[in-house]
Amino acid sequence: MNNGYVELSREQWSELRKNTPLTLTADELEELRGVDDPIDLTEVTDIYLPLTRLLNLHFTGSKQRSSVLSAFLGKPERRVPYVLGLAGSVAVGKSTTSRLLHTLLARWPEHPHVELVTTDSFLYPNAVLESKKIMHRKGFPESYDRRALVRFVAAVKAGAAEACAPVYSHLEYDIVPGAAQVVKNPDILILEGLNVLQPAPPTSLAVNDYFDFSIYVDAKVEDIRTWYVERFHKLRRTAFEDPKSYFRHIADMSYDEATKFAVNVWHDINERNLVENIAPTRGRADLVLKKGADHSVRKVRLRQT
Repeated sequence: MNNGYVELSREQWSELRKNTPLTLTADELEELRGVDDPIDLTEVTDIYLPLTRLLNLHFTGSKQRSSVLSAFLGKPERRVPYVLGLAGSVAVGKSTTSRLLHTLLARWPEHPHVELVTTDSFLYPNAVLESKKIMHRKGFPESYDRRALVRFVAAVKAGAAEACAPVYSHLEYDIVPGAAQVVKNPDILILEGLNVLQPAPPTSLAVNDYFDFSIYVDAKVEDIRTWYVERFHKLRRTAFEDPKSYFRHIADMSYDEATKFAVNVWHDINERNLVENIAPTRGRADLVLKKGADHSVRKVRLRQT
């Protein structure tokens, strides 16, 4: 036990799967996998099936607490969406984790309606970032419309029939004007992003105040740096070649030029954000998935208090 956490080895964690069935095929996993993410069905079985079992038990407990409160107040029981937050660095694999949990949790009979929203949707448009002179700090806490994000999650948690989030295009590197992701009263909302565990300013609510459970995907900084550069080169040979890509000019760089560019972006932006803003929130998570250099989860830390 350490600071309220129990630390489990991969083997110990895997044993907690019990009889949770594998409901994912290799082809489906291929579609969910992120760029250069080597996750396989063994990883799903050993790590993510025990995790979905834990989340299902936690979801059931949350419903029971809601029922108790309704009974105490003498009010009709209402369905309260369960909100799961997922945080971690750029390139650590949190997007793959969130997509995988989205698929696996939706196949439990207790919660078939699962929605996934990323906080990228609440970045200020590039024009606003430029006007604020913080375009170079995109992804840092101040580059998000925090109030809009909190209002959105609060509406979902309150059981609103519909809640709308903006839509972010990674290809165009900007918010899509007029587009919206409509979330309709889900059983579970997964909110994935760099800064979802950030504390709120004084007298304000933080988005994680609405979370029922939170996960932090962790790894050594040097490993994430390697993954970031590898992913950058993969995108340079694929998405960046699209004429609509904001980074189209990078596709024409030589390998060495692109490597230098990626390393500089990592050092000046992503690593700074990780060290200053993201990693310090790790201790706020209910569960930490600690990855090794090969991307596989080696340890799991679970909060018990």
